Amino acid sequence: MSQKRVAANIIKGSLGNLIEWYDWYVYAAFAIYFSTQFFPSENQTSQLLATAAVFAVGFLMRPLGSWIMGRIADKKGRRYALTLSVTIMAGGSLIIAVTPNYQTIGVAAPIILVIARLIQGLSLGGEYGTSATYLSEMASAGKRGFYSSFQYVTLVGGQLIALAVQIVLQNLLTQAEMLAYGWRIPFVIGALGAFVVLRLRLSMDESTTFENLDADQKKDAGTIKALLRYPRQVLTVIGMTLGGTIAFYTYTTYMQKFMINSMGLKPQLVTTINFAALLIFLFLQPLGGALSDRIGRKPLLYTFGILGTILTPVIFIGLQHTKSPLIAFLLMMVGLVIVTGYTSINAIVKAELFPAEIRALGVGLPYGLTVAIFGGTVEYVALFLKQAHLENIFFYYVSGAVFISLLVYWRMNESMKTSHIEREAGSLTVSPDEVSGK
Repeated sequence: MSQKRVAANIIKGSLGNLIEWYDWYVYAAFAIYFSTQFFPSENQTSQLLATAAVFAVGFLMRPLGSWIMGRIADKKGRRYALTLSVTIMAGGSLIIAVTPNYQTIGVAAPIILVIARLIQGLSLGGEYGTSATYLSEMASAGKRGFYSSFQYVTLVGGQLIALAVQIVLQNLLTQAEMLAYGWRIPFVIGALGAFVVLRLRLSMDESTTFENLDADQKKDAGTIKALLRYPRQVLTVIGMTLGGTIAFYTYTTYMQKFMINSMGLKPQLVTTINFAALLIFLFLQPLGGALSDRIGRKPLLYTFGILGTILTPVIFIGLQHTKSPLIAFLLMMVGLVIVTGYTSINAIVKAELFPAEIRALGVGLPYGLTVAIFGGTVEYVALFLKQAHLENIFFYYVSGAVFISLLVYWRMNESMKTSHIEREAGSLTVSPDEVSGK
C-alpha cells in the first residue's frame, strides 16, 4: 500500500476517533454549566460531585464496549467495528442534547443522562482498542510509533474542540444563557459530526493484517478463551494503563475543575489556560511517537514513570499556592509533558503485545477495565477528598499509581524487539518464547 493511501486511512480513522472523544469530553467541559440543570443543590462542589459520578458511571460501560467491539473487530474487521462505534456515540450525544432538565421532568432527567452516558461509554470502550489496532496495523514499518500517536493527537484534539466550542459560546452567550440552553449546543454539534464521520469510515480500507488471517486464526478470533493464552500481556496492559490513565485524566479533565474550584480562577480564564496547554500537548504526541521509533518505547515510559512519581505532588501543591494564570499554565504544561511519555506510545506498545486474531480485544478489554475502575473515578475521588478537606491526599494517590506503572515498565520487554505486528509483516524474526515474553 502506498504511503499516500496509508496516510489517507490514518486520517479517516483518526477523524472518527476525534469526534468520538469530542463527544466524550463535551460532558466534562460543560459540566460546570449543566450540573445545575440535572442536580439542583446550593453547593457547587456537590453539583460537580454528582456530575462526576455520572462521568464515572459512563466508564463502567467501557469494558463491555471493549469486549463487544473488540470481538467484532477481531471477527468481522477493524473498519466494521469502528463504523459501528461512531454510530452509537452519535446516538448518546443526541439524547443528552434533547433531554429536559430536572425542573421539567424531575428525577427522570438525571436517569436519562445516566443512560445516555452509558451509551457513550459503550461506544468509547470499543473505540480505543479497535482504533489503536487499526492505526498500528495500517502504519508503515519504522513509523508505527509516529502514526499510532495520532490516536492521542485526535483524542486531545477532541478535547480541544470541546474547549474551543466552550470559549466561543462563553463569548457569545451570557452566563444565564449558558446555564439555560447554551450547554446543549455542543452536544448537537457532536451528534451531527459523528454522522458526517460515519461516511468517512465507510470509505476506509480494511487492515491488511486482518485480511491475511487464515481460517484457523479466525476460528477463535476475539474470544476470551484466546485472550487467556496471553495472561502476561493482559497484566502488562493493566499495569501500563493504571498510572497512565489516572495521570492523564488528572492533568486534563480534572485540572479544569481544580483551577476553578480549588484555585478560585474564573471559568473563562481556566478554559483559555487549558486550551493553550492542551494544544501544545497535542503537538507533543507525534514527537514522542517518532522518538520511540528511533530509541524504543521503554525510555519514554521510564520518563513518565519516574517524573510522574516525583513531581505530581509538587505540581499540585504549587498550584494551590498561586493565583497567577501564567504559573498555573506552566505547571500544567510540566504535567502534560511528563504524561506524553505514556500517551504518545501507549497504543503501539499495547498493540505490539498481541497477535492479530486477538489484538483489538487484547488491547481494549484490559485497558477498558482499568480505565473504568481508575480513570473514570479520578474526578470523583479528587472532589470527594476535597469535600472531606483531604485534598492533598489525592496528589499522592496519583503519584503512587504512576509508581506502580513504573514497576511494570521496568519488568516488561521492549515491545519493539518482540512486536507481533512486525513479525506478521515479516520485518522481525523472533522466537516464540521472546514474543510471548517468557
